[in-house]
Amino acid sequence: MDKTKLRTARRTRRKRGIRKNVMGTAARPRLSVYRSLNHIYAQVIDDLKGHTLASASSCESAHEGSTGNVDAAKSVGQRIAERASGAGVNDVVFDRNGFLYHGRVKALADAAREGGLKF
Repeated sequence: MDKTKLRTARRTRRKRGIRKNVMGTAARPRLSVYRSLNHIYAQVIDDLKGHTLASASSCESAHEGSTGNVDAAKSVGQRIAERASGAGVNDVVFDRNGFLYHGRVKALADAAREGGLKF
């Protein structure tokens, strides 16, 4: 197994372990984060209905500057907090999606907390 497939398999295994315990409801939706090489994405999801309540990413036209660094993650965290509060969501459950809580994922979470989301 090459290095890329092994890394993906390990993340998928961590993701399955996390998703056993983390579930978004109407009262506390799930804040899911996906980190690619060039961008970072965040969604607030109600798993019971299967609806996305708010989303933000670094590939939107409103985003300025580099898209794959910590500064981009901070701006996405701020935008997801604004959009979630606009949708009436204040409390969320954080789903790091198998990624380590470090770097861009941590920056997004901290910015979302500063923006008013509680988790």
